[in-house]
This record gives sequence, structure tokens and C-alpha cells, in this order.
Amino acid sequence: MGSKAGEIVVRTLASAGAVVLAGAVALAGPQARAQAREGTVERSRAVTPQAQVRAQERAGTRAGAHGASGDVRAGTPAGALTRATAWDDDEGRPLFTFKDRRITESSGLAVSPTHPDVYYTHNDSSAGPVFYAVGPNGRTRATFTLRGASARDWEGMAASKDPATGRGVLWFADIGDNFDGAWPDVSVYRVDEPTTMRDATLPAVRYRFRYEDGKHNAEGVMVHPRTGRLYVVTKQFAGGVYAAPKRLRTDRINVLRRVGSAPIMATDAAYAPDGSSFVIRTYFSATVYRAPGKEIARVSMPPLEQAESITYTPDGRALLTGSEGVGSPVYRVPLPERVLREIDAARAKAAGDRKAAPTPTGSADGRATTAADTGQGARGDARAADADAGVPNRAVALWLAVAAGATGVITFIARRAR
Repeated sequence: MGSKAGEIVVRTLASAGAVVLAGAVALAGPQARAQAREGTVERSRAVTPQAQVRAQERAGTRAGAHGASGDVRAGTPAGALTRATAWDDDEGRPLFTFKDRRITESSGLAVSPTHPDVYYTHNDSSAGPVFYAVGPNGRTRATFTLRGASARDWEGMAASKDPATGRGVLWFADIGDNFDGAWPDVSVYRVDEPTTMRDATLPAVRYRFRYEDGKHNAEGVMVHPRTGRLYVVTKQFAGGVYAAPKRLRTDRINVLRRVGSAPIMATDAAYAPDGSSFVIRTYFSATVYRAPGKEIARVSMPPLEQAESITYTPDGRALLTGSEGVGSPVYRVPLPERVLREIDAARAKAAGDRKAAPTPTGSADGRATTAADTGQGARGDARAADADAGVPNRAVALWLAVAAGATGVITFIARRAR
């Protein structure tokens, strides 16, 4: 999302951090110095929290790319987080750019599950409950307004199919909370996908949510295409993946339960069309998972002014990612072969698990559920693997050290000036 009042404090710390950066670099090793240089470059462009995170992620990604264990083509050990090769600028042509000047803060992106070559997007908090259907040339084909919905801080969207009818379903997540507690609850709106590409007002169903462990800021939402379960991904330094109840209720607040960790400052998330994997986007890279807490690889992304959205192509072999701003681009990023092989293996395993037909247990409403439905198995795996997948821990530690040092310098100067 765009700059908010809540980010001013972070910007101040980031600016002050540059004062003591030289000292931190002098005491750091070669890798830390490389990370610090990246941070200096980003601050010279724009001192924003997004730039800070991009610098840290870029440093970690490049460091990993130089070792055999960091290249997805080099055959990393099973279960280890791998990194895709760096983004090739020679292949960096956008799939399309949004031509509609009303699309100023594209914060969510989804591919139509029923209309060929139709992409959906919506603005951030600067607009009402409106979304756009866009063609492959980037031109708006239709504009839709949700009836019975508000747009406090729309941060993401997802598309799925109703398993009973085969009809497309769109989900819009009003989940932004920059102060991690400003709102008593957050909302996700469900709307049947329009059958024709003509401007219309569509009825929406509102589901209200709260987190089991307190309030969070979030920008990612995704829906499992096979189970229909909704997930929210929080945008924090210690972010998480939260599962909604299998059966959503409109007459009460639904509880979101943590089932896995998320990369630092996640801005969007999406499931593959067949549910074999999902991806979480950050400001600089994206991480592909086979299940919550089980990473396949980190994939480098094209440089964007403010990376906000991600989704899969209909065949699941590439990612689409976009940015905010008027005339912002949408890029197609092919998944590396190594990642595709991992996804194929996960798909085969999932098919085998379905044939095994796990024994169901009773739920509170009398419906049969399994450990996969409740998220308990994934939750246990995730808590055992809390290591951040978006930015190396050493980079985070360096950033915090710089911020702490900057605070000390500011205090010292303030006292001398008295």
C-alpha cells in the first residue's frame, strides 16, 4: 500500500540509520558490508520502509546466488530453502501495463477462473469498493462496484471456483491495519464472478475476522482451489499465515488461526490453480511453498516501484506480479524448472494422500474434518520452522543494530544541543 502516517516513524529511523551505517559496516564482515552497501543505494533513491526491506532481501538473495546451495539449478538438499537465479533484465518486458488512469494503486491481482485473458485488480484505500476487469492489452473491459461493501483498506484479492456450481468466485480483502490494532476486526468480501464484461453493481457477502493471537496488519489473501479454505498472510517482521475456518459464518466473527510463518513484510499471496503450491510476495522477492512452513524456493522478481500483488498464471507454470502507480506494469515471471519439479512432486504426493483417504474426525458442527482441514498438522510444522524465509536473519539483525545505533546518536546530539 502507499505511504501511511504509521510508516513515518519507520522512515525516521531509516534516515537516522544512515548516520551510523559507516560504523556498522566497518565492524561487519564482507557479507554484512555487501548488505549495507545495498541498503545505502536504496536509501539514496527513496528512504522508505519498502526500500529498506528491498535492500535487505537483495543482499540476501545475491549472497545465496554465489554458492552452490543457493542456486536452484545446483541441486540443493531436500527440504532446504533454495533460491532461483537472479532476475534477467533482458527478459524484463511487462506482460502489459494498466492503461486506465483510475487504477492508481493496484494492490491486488487475480486471473479470471472462467473468462480467458481477463485479469482483475483493485485500488488500495484511496477508492471505493470497486474492481476492474482488464484485458491482455492492459485496457479496462469493465468496472464493477460491490453492493453492501466498504473499502477501508483493500489490500488483496483472490479468485476461485465454487466446487458445486463451477462458477467463478472473487474475494476482496479489507485487511490492511497499519497500526496493528486500529480496527476491532477485518473483513473479506465474497462476490460471484460477473458472467459478462459489462459495468455492473454486484451483491457482496461480508465475512468478518479476528486473529487468535491479537491484531495484525495484513496484505495477502489466498483461497485453496480444492478445499475452498481462505488464508490471510500478515505483513510484519514476524509475519504469519493464518487459516480461516473451513465453514465461514456471516452471523459472527470468524477466527483466523496461525498455521505457518511468512517472509518479512509480505505484500500478497496466491495459491496455484491446482492447489499444489502457493506463493508469498515481498517487496523484492517471492517464496514458493508446498505447504505452510514448507518452502520450495525463493524466486527473484523484476524491480518494481512498490511491489504489491502476485498470482499464478492459469497453467501454474509462471507468476504474475504487479505494482502500484498510474500505468503500472504487470510482469510474467516463469518458475524455474527446479521449482516446477518440486511442485510436480508435491502434486503427486497430494494425489497419493487423497487416495489414502485419511480417517475423518468429528467437528463442532457435525461435519467431518481431518488434520489438514483444521490446520493442526501444518501449524506444528510451522512452529518448528519459524526462521524467516524472506530476508536472512543476519540482515535483519544488522538493520536493527543500525536503527538502535541511530537512536543513540540522535540522543547524544540532542543532549549536546541543549
